[in-house]
Amino acid sequence: MSLLDDLKLAQKEAMRAKDKVRLGTVRMALAGIKQHEIDGRTDPNYVALDDEGVLAILIKMVKQRKDAASQYETAGRQDLLDVELAEIAILQEFLPKALSDEELDTLIVEAMAESGASGMKDMGKVMAWLKPKVQGRADMGKLSGKIKAKLTA
Repeated sequence: MSLLDDLKLAQKEAMRAKDKVRLGTVRMALAGIKQHEIDGRTDPNYVALDDEGVLAILIKMVKQRKDAASQYETAGRQDLLDVELAEIAILQEFLPKALSDEELDTLIVEAMAESGASGMKDMGKVMAWLKPKVQGRADMGKLSGKIKAKLTA
């Protein structure tokens, strides 16, 4: 079953359970996916979204909510912060399981070996090798910091 099908099923289940927060969040995700498809129709090279495309949209939505949550926390708006955190939790249910630090370290070492990376100039090669393997399963900013530490060590 595709990720889009999972979202549609979650929408139906949320409607049946009368879970307004979950229903609103899932509808928001489906609307974002639909908007991407509509925007892509003007592009002659457009290809329908697969699981990777849907995953990228969900990752972007989670990131947007995390940014908003940090701003609400700074502003002392606990009510809005709670809404954002609830949406993050719901969206993360559809993302793959996060990689542990040990798994990330192993992948970084493997990427460095396969790409022949020896210094900071090879950071792009390592990131390019890792990105498809960790997409949605690791914070790319945190991963970048780990790679820099390994390459400068």
